[in-house]
Amino acid sequence: MTDTIARGPIESVPSTNGKDLRQRSTAGLPAPESRGRTTIADSVVAQIAGMAAREVPGIHSLGAGMSRAIGAMRDHVPGGGSNLSRGVKVEVGERQAAVDLDVVVEYGVAILDITAGTRAHVISEVERTTGLEVVEVNISVVDVHLPQDEDEAAPLESRVQ
Repeated sequence: MTDTIARGPIESVPSTNGKDLRQRSTAGLPAPESRGRTTIADSVVAQIAGMAAREVPGIHSLGAGMSRAIGAMRDHVPGGGSNLSRGVKVEVGERQAAVDLDVVVEYGVAILDITAGTRAHVISEVERTTGLEVVEVNISVVDVHLPQDEDEAAPLESRVQ
């Protein structure tokens, strides 16, 4: 016995009772939103917000103090992975979210311009991806990333001969 694979449009999609599911009427049924519940975890929103913030030119990294130092080491360890939500705190409700970011900016950027751009981008990405309304994005600039001076990289000359 050989099996054949039908190629071409599907004529009907039968259900267990033999009716075509594509032809069923949705008249009289409640709206899809009222037929179930969707919950979005805080960690999901934090990862989306963290990724969006890192996409903004002028943002060097996220996180403050010790968490940034530990995260930087973890990023360099094989298999350690990167934590996209480092430096991000969120509060998620049923329809709204609030985001707090700790950022490190590049030296020489206009901090108010970078934070405004970051805020707009995070709001846009979180709302687009999750459908939640972002009520606020609070940004704390915790550090400035300074470019490495070439003098620091060169070996120091001895003061005595």
